[in-house]
Amino acid sequence: MASADSSTTVEALLVCEIPGLVAFDFGLDTMGKEEIKERQDTLAFVIEGNLSKHDSLRKGRKLGISANVITFFPTNNSFTNQIDKHYLFASPDTLSVRFNDCNNVDADMIRLLHAAIQRVTTIKPIKKRENVRELDSKGAVLKKIEAKIANLDKWQKKAAIETPNGPQRVRGLAGSGKTVVLALKAAYLQAQNREWNIAVTFNTRSLVQQFQDLIERFSYEHSGDKPNWEKLHILHAWGSYSAKGMYSTIATSLGVIPMDYGAAAVKYGRENPFEGVCNELLVYAKSKPKELYDAILVDEAQDLPASFFQLIYTAVKEPKRIIWAYDELQNLSNSMMLSVSELFDGRITVNNVENAPQQDVILPVCYRNTPWALTLAHSIGFGLKRAKGLVQLFDDLNLWREIGYHLVNGELKFDSDVTLKRREDTSPAFFKEYIKTSDAVVVEIFDDEISQYEWVAKEIKKNLTEDELDPDDILVIFAEAKTSKSKYRLIQSSLGRLGIQSHLAGVSSQVDVFQIAGSVTVSGIYRAKGNEAPMVYILNADYCTDDLELIKLRNTLFTAITRSRAWVRITGVGDKMSVPGKAGINKLDNPA
Repeated sequence: MASADSSTTVEALLVCEIPGLVAFDFGLDTMGKEEIKERQDTLAFVIEGNLSKHDSLRKGRKLGISANVITFFPTNNSFTNQIDKHYLFASPDTLSVRFNDCNNVDADMIRLLHAAIQRVTTIKPIKKRENVRELDSKGAVLKKIEAKIANLDKWQKKAAIETPNGPQRVRGLAGSGKTVVLALKAAYLQAQNREWNIAVTFNTRSLVQQFQDLIERFSYEHSGDKPNWEKLHILHAWGSYSAKGMYSTIATSLGVIPMDYGAAAVKYGRENPFEGVCNELLVYAKSKPKELYDAILVDEAQDLPASFFQLIYTAVKEPKRIIWAYDELQNLSNSMMLSVSELFDGRITVNNVENAPQQDVILPVCYRNTPWALTLAHSIGFGLKRAKGLVQLFDDLNLWREIGYHLVNGELKFDSDVTLKRREDTSPAFFKEYIKTSDAVVVEIFDDEISQYEWVAKEIKKNLTEDELDPDDILVIFAEAKTSKSKYRLIQSSLGRLGIQSHLAGVSSQVDVFQIAGSVTVSGIYRAKGNEAPMVYILNADYCTDDLELIKLRNTLFTAITRSRAWVRITGVGDKMSVPGKAGINKLDNPA
């Protein structure tokens, strides 16, 4: 926490109604009483000073919460038996008694206190939505939902704060907060280790700005200063002429000229050029590795080749603090996520040990997607109701439980009929409170593409005029990435005739800019990945029905659906979208 003159580290903090807000200062027997008092006074002053910035914690003219400070000694000594109403001392034997001397926190303040300490509302600013007039419009619904997303859950806290002395894997559903957790962790690691060189890397270029914003806000709030960008590097996995990347940084450190996409595509083909350049550079890295970083954090790990992970292994110092986060079904390739052993060529393992920072963390709660959209996305991603059989499946069936499903009927084993349902506690209650099931996911089928684009444009016009959404609340995704540039002109024309401004992300906007105020974002799936919007339209979903690259296509549709924070509209053309006798039902899977 920061004061005007310096930053102060709180070694341990307990937050609950009883005994209240308690900061612990770990004492040494060599300390004198005046030194202990000064340390306690400083902690109380800094904590209450930081909390006083939050209007929600005021009661009248005063802060509605008192900071209790306890100096904790590992064994009994002359201090631990002293009674002082202003200064508290404790050992393991006397701690519970000292809690009786603490000032409690009122029940109505505890959630607000959690939010203030975690600073999530500051990290992710809430839109003012001053144009909202109606009580039940979509804009009004978003205003209510955004006001309720304030606290990190226990899994997110564990992933953000706990860092083992070695590698850590973070697995989570789309919308479970993986990117926010990694940003918090990066800022936290730098605050605790100012001399470390830390890198954050990822596959989607448009995440650069998001990571910069999140890390900067978090660092400023907690340490009183901006991040040291000389020590904390935000790097795209590959890099470009205009910006360094992880691959290009490692190559340069080894005296190797990094290869750009054009040269890599010629040499290794357009399907896996990054894997090719990483494999090539890995030969140099293994022969003479350069340890560049103390910690490397990787987002979107499912989209990066094993050779990339083996590269960063050579570039990080012992004890190999590599933290990687992923969602199995957001993999936009033709394969499932590799095991830890396969990623790191057998050099790394992750194991959870009781009472130690966890090396394998799962985030089961989805805060972005409605439970209906998420369940449909999983059904489509795996092909659970596909007439020709499953497209893919977890190797470990217990993962279904870990990502938030419970068993309704049958037995959870291979070659067995089973019914699963999402647990109530894996989705926030506000979705069912504010969003109608019938409106959360809508599927529309058209006879031709132009009719599809015209319908989408009219719906977006309604979103802007009647639903009180802003243009940057809306994201239009082309299921087929390679034709998105040519087909953008068609949807742009339909939108333009209705007076709606739009842009094709990364093409008619800057390469690292995704959303623009006052403009509807149109994107291919690769640019859309890692981003989100309240209202998502997915065009030409029929492209994802049947093909040789079926896993890739299903994962594409899964990723597109899970970009939505509230509502999703899936549209497509022709017979591939239709089931005979069930007009309006997507052939991919039955949304019911």
